[in-house]
Amino acid sequence: MKKNLKILLCCLAVAVCAVIAVAGGRAQTATPTEATKEVKVPTAPPCAPVAPLKDDYWQKHDEQVLHDFGWLAKFKEANLALAAPVAGENRVVFMGDSITEGWHFTGADGWFNGKPYINRGISGQTTPQMLVRFRQDVIALQPKVVVILAGTNDIAGNTGPMTLEQTEDNLASMADLAAVNHIRVVLCSVLPAFDYWWKPGLEPAGKILKINAWIKNYAIQKGFVYVDFHTAMKDSRDGLPATLSHDGVHPMPAGYAVMTPLVEAGIAQALGK
Repeated sequence: MKKNLKILLCCLAVAVCAVIAVAGGRAQTATPTEATKEVKVPTAPPCAPVAPLKDDYWQKHDEQVLHDFGWLAKFKEANLALAAPVAGENRVVFMGDSITEGWHFTGADGWFNGKPYINRGISGQTTPQMLVRFRQDVIALQPKVVVILAGTNDIAGNTGPMTLEQTEDNLASMADLAAVNHIRVVLCSVLPAFDYWWKPGLEPAGKILKINAWIKNYAIQKGFVYVDFHTAMKDSRDGLPATLSHDGVHPMPAGYAVMTPLVEAGIAQALGK
């Protein structure tokens, strides 16, 4: 019995010595530097920037499209206040978008002072919107001539994606509505544009060339007048140069100085038909 107890105690002593040796060995393998080294948790990458909210212009634009697609209310009161043309009056209505709206007709910087020309351009509009208001804003005003300058906002997709054929159909519908109501038609080329600052990357230049070719051919087929702004204003990229526009889309006074005599010649040609 005593002999077995001695053997057990010896085994326990050996086991304790082994544990101490292992612990000591482990302690010696860890250098003071490693033992105290700070563990750095990698920081998360910064969040992607939040896309800016729509500016006030586009928010109002979208609300307008939702509640009054063609914006019939825009010129409703002005149209009602406009007297019928007098005998011999060569009234002309210009239908278009911001390029037409920004073409000042009267006042100190007016291009058509003293002439019975009526501006019915609305900024940002597309041809389907113009077609909706064409009867109210053109036909009902009883002009002798209508000048139609539209299509660039279709390519930009201001009221949604559109094909070139859809734009052409809308231009044809407006022109045909005018003709059947004994209004002479002046169809204008879409102005050159290399890019749209509010919808970059759409590469509109080539699309504009295709629409203009169609407009010219349609005018010839129907006996309408075609006014070619594009050729007179384009740069080497088929865009609108900085000498004529501050943003590559909208003409400055220098741009309207090119356009005015061209459209006047087109109006005179239409009146002579």
